[in-house]
Amino acid sequence: MTVAPRLDPGVPLPASLFDPITLRGVTARNRIWVPPMCQYHADARDGMPTEWHHVHLGALARGGAGAVIVEATAVVPEGRISPEDLGIWNDDQRDALRQIVDFMHGQGALAGIQLAHAGRKASTYRPWAAERGSVPVDEGGWETVAPSAVAFDGYAVPTALTLDGIAEVVAAFAASARRAVDAGFDLLEIHAAHGYLLHEFLSPLSNRRTDAYGGALEGRARIVLEVVDAVRAEVGESVPLLVRFSATDWAEGGWSPEEMEQVARWVADRGIDLVDVSSGGNVHARIPLGPGYQVPFASGLRAATGVPTAAVGLIDDAHQAAEVVASGAADVVLVGREVLRDPNFPLRAARELGVDLDYTPPAYERAYR
Repeated sequence: MTVAPRLDPGVPLPASLFDPITLRGVTARNRIWVPPMCQYHADARDGMPTEWHHVHLGALARGGAGAVIVEATAVVPEGRISPEDLGIWNDDQRDALRQIVDFMHGQGALAGIQLAHAGRKASTYRPWAAERGSVPVDEGGWETVAPSAVAFDGYAVPTALTLDGIAEVVAAFAASARRAVDAGFDLLEIHAAHGYLLHEFLSPLSNRRTDAYGGALEGRARIVLEVVDAVRAEVGESVPLLVRFSATDWAEGGWSPEEMEQVARWVADRGIDLVDVSSGGNVHARIPLGPGYQVPFASGLRAATGVPTAAVGLIDDAHQAAEVVASGAADVVLVGREVLRDPNFPLRAARELGVDLDYTPPAYERAYR
């Protein structure tokens, strides 16, 4: 798989990386967005943001991004990937996040948040810990849940959710969406990728259920559709909603791009405005990494369904990012690793592409003279 070929430099770009984009009346100043990237810095293990989050997210907003999406934020305590993950299951977390949102807005960026439940991949050590795998209950971990009692390799065996448990998860997404809107977030993203709970339901490799939430695609997608319906009903029609899908499990017999395209049609009919297309994470797999390696999934989804997409995955060059948008492969590019290296990447990209911006921070103007 490759990114769309470089365009003839003499042909005008049909869409620009620095054109605004509007979803449900909410306008981002450009199409370079920051994807959710876990920081594992809720150090008190209470789901509360810390000074780290203020500085990290504030710098990304100041750097010129059109939107900054806050990391996977758990809708219930047991939905955290690690004990140090952010949460939005209570009002104290909502109020603390509001301060960060206000700063991001002050820098001209839209504020997004990814609502998440980690399922069988919850209760794990943060990446730089000496230990690996599941955190034991006596060390601050917890029992995990999943569609079926099938463990992710190397992690604890989860408990299969009951029907009441599924209903509670759906309700938790809706309640957290309300808190996010009340905190001032402009965009909400539902996390159904990377092997976390909603993806676990979608994939036949992790969903062995024989009831209404398993079996054929309609059953495996049922909880995703219920979450979308519940969130849309809770926040109303004016708030843009995104969903992140993994396009494939990269494993035989797993979740596929064709299934993703069908579920994307269903969620779009229910009020999803843009699909953020990633891949993998549900099982260990060999993934052919390379520049823009996931862009064809976003492009394929957009072409097959007409649903707006965001592309992500080793997009780290201004011209590469511009080509993704200009070629029609995606409506937005999500730049992760490169903005960690350089939070001012959007401002730098504009200069490399010869685009004049009116939102370079005045105190930084001297850097560009």
